[in-house]
Amino acid sequence: MNENQASEVDTSKVARHFAYQVISGFDRSYRRHSRITAGAKERFEQSLWSESQLAIKDRIAVYEQSLSEIVIDLYEQVHPRQQESEFWQEAKAQYTKLLNNHPQFELAETFYNSVIGRIFKHAKIDETMMFVLPSRCYLSGPDREKVIYRFDTSGTVRAMHEAIFDTFRFAVPFDNLEHDLQSMDKALRARLDREQLASVHTVELLKPVFYRGKAAYLVGRICMPDETLPFVIALKMTLDHKLVVDALLTERHHLSVIFSFARSYFMAETQYPAEVVAFLQELLPHKKHFELYMSLGFYKHGKTVFYRNYLQHLDTSDDEFALAPGIKGLVMAVFHLPSYGVVFKVIKDEFAESKKITRDYVKDRYRLVKTTDRVGRMADTHEYMNFRFPKHRVSKELLDYLLETCQSSISITETEIVISHLYIERKMTPLNLYLQQEQDPIKIRNVLNELGLCIKQIALANVFPGDMLHKNFGVTKTGRVIFYDYDEICYMSERHFRSLPKSDDPYAIDTLSVGPSDVFPEQFEHFIVGKREFKEILKELHGDIMTAEYWQSIQALTSSGVIPNFTPYPEHYCFPRPA
Repeated sequence: MNENQASEVDTSKVARHFAYQVISGFDRSYRRHSRITAGAKERFEQSLWSESQLAIKDRIAVYEQSLSEIVIDLYEQVHPRQQESEFWQEAKAQYTKLLNNHPQFELAETFYNSVIGRIFKHAKIDETMMFVLPSRCYLSGPDREKVIYRFDTSGTVRAMHEAIFDTFRFAVPFDNLEHDLQSMDKALRARLDREQLASVHTVELLKPVFYRGKAAYLVGRICMPDETLPFVIALKMTLDHKLVVDALLTERHHLSVIFSFARSYFMAETQYPAEVVAFLQELLPHKKHFELYMSLGFYKHGKTVFYRNYLQHLDTSDDEFALAPGIKGLVMAVFHLPSYGVVFKVIKDEFAESKKITRDYVKDRYRLVKTTDRVGRMADTHEYMNFRFPKHRVSKELLDYLLETCQSSISITETEIVISHLYIERKMTPLNLYLQQEQDPIKIRNVLNELGLCIKQIALANVFPGDMLHKNFGVTKTGRVIFYDYDEICYMSERHFRSLPKSDDPYAIDTLSVGPSDVFPEQFEHFIVGKREFKEILKELHGDIMTAEYWQSIQALTSSGVIPNFTPYPEHYCFPRPA
């Protein structure tokens, strides 16, 4: 063996060891993730709601902790910075072999990408070194039997429901199972006529139970010859720790809201995430793969799938990136690709004088939202490093604006605009634009009611929104109002809600002593919405948010440790409880 051959053998050996170390690190990370997720069942059964909120934070932290550990090990054993390009190609090839028959191969690819990103500080996105594209196309089906139960529908509806609860067992008794079975039977018969019921040949339910907040969901579908319908059983606990069926949902838009981008990630334990996501996409075909992975708590892989989707969209579109519609922000530069359903947000180099915050503080606020129960009212955001945009697709107006406001985050090559740090968020219609454009008084009233509900529900989640100008809220296609500007949010306990002084002296307000944490809710009406007619509607529907007493009462509630329940479907779908 000559010197070159010996070198190749040595490189291959080190690359094989590198690949083995990374897959071992991923497996450890996934076991930690699964252990926290599996604990959701016990937390639900014992109504350990505070522990459930802590588990959200712990599980999000698992990935970065595992990544840091493996990169430290790799530096000690492999010295990756000393390796040539041939090594990285061989390491990827060796890692690809290890992914054969791996039940979480797609997540393991993302973990490998994260390792490469950490080593090279996200400066390289190279298909020869990492999995920019997936190593193989996943065809759903082979693992389907491992992730679903099928229930016989040849008997009565009641017998099928009883079989479901014989399969999904909990360590707590039902409060009144007979009542729940009757309610489920009635709800299903109200949705399907006799002919449809007779045509149902199977009911399929995913084996993982979907836990979030103070609820658990059995998620599946009703299969008929010509159509399928969602079939979701929503479960809750009574105050005396007994199980109840809260609703039976068979509408696709209800399932869509349950899996909304504005809600916290589910705890749903599975060893076959690709198959679970494939099944969910059959139920929710308008949801993209990356949204469903994120909803299951695999947000890092969701980011990978998003990036692949983004590259694919670039190849099939030709419009330019441009400034996003609406009022320019004081903290973020926001832009979009008109044909694509997200916005890109970059922290500005300098903030307006009214913003007494720092860049690190803004980043911390976005991390806070990531680990907080978003209760269906705060948009999920995804952080990227060194995100690349084709230079010829960026409008001159946008590029000039980015260079003027965010130059420290921008680098330009011959072909690309590279942004060192940005956030990506679902695109919505800014509320101020919606109110300018909408003429239907019923829709206007509904969206202003939604605005008040949004503010109230965020507060009940122990978050004070801070800057509540209507430009900081978005309206979804279904008319739901979502908050998306986080640079001034804080916990409720961090603010002092006060009433304005009652005095005949017109200058009394000028002599008022105001501390940095003081908030005067009576002033909200002057800036939440602009037009007088909108103010009057908001005051009529939610005038209490403009009183210090309201905020003090919510503050007392959140400080006492009470965790409210946030139901993601209309209240009239909830089964009435027997007297």
